[in-house]
Amino acid sequence: MVDAVRYVVAGGITWRSMPADFPAWDRVYAFFRRWRNKGLVGEFHDRLRDRVREAAGRDREPTAGIIDAQSVKAAASVPATSRGFDGGKKVNGRKRHIVVDTLGLLLTVMVTAASVTDRDAARTLLARIRERHWHITLVWADGGYTGRLVDLARDVLSIALTVIKRSDDTMGFTVLPKRWLVEHTFAWLMRSRRLARDYEARTDTSEAMVRWSMSMVMSRRLAR
Repeated sequence: MVDAVRYVVAGGITWRSMPADFPAWDRVYAFFRRWRNKGLVGEFHDRLRDRVREAAGRDREPTAGIIDAQSVKAAASVPATSRGFDGGKKVNGRKRHIVVDTLGLLLTVMVTAASVTDRDAARTLLARIRERHWHITLVWADGGYTGRLVDLARDVLSIALTVIKRSDDTMGFTVLPKRWLVEHTFAWLMRSRRLARDYEARTDTSEAMVRWSMSMVMSRRLAR
């Protein structure tokens, strides 16, 4: 059953396109829905992340993270109530807000309409990080997270939100220190064809798909 769900994330665009030697699509989806609703997808993902961190010689609990967001186009199956337009990226769809550790491993994810600003989503995202990963005291971000969010993170959540900006004289594409780690994570996620755009009717299903994709990345790393 796990292989069937992994197939859907990696390549199967619809639940109904299951290979003949896998269980019926509605049976696979019933298991997936149960795991999603009971938080088992997140627990499975987090245990794998702990194993990967230990294998890399790190403590299970990180002390620093990187926050960023990715806008993706939405399929016709995404309802209008949970999609929007990202004026900066010119994308009509949804936005994946994530925080990763310094290995690029996913710590938390939140999917919203693409019209939700990075700063607004970061309020909830950083609060989740403080609740779940209380050792984290430093989070790196790009220029989209400036303003009162920095003060909120410091005064309310005891997190130092450090904004890494491009210099004014920088031309073209530049890899910024620490920021490239989260870009690696987005690249890993986009290897899953299911995540090339958002197909899900519910945002919590989208979040579960992101965790499944990262679970595949981590399981391959451990199997090596």
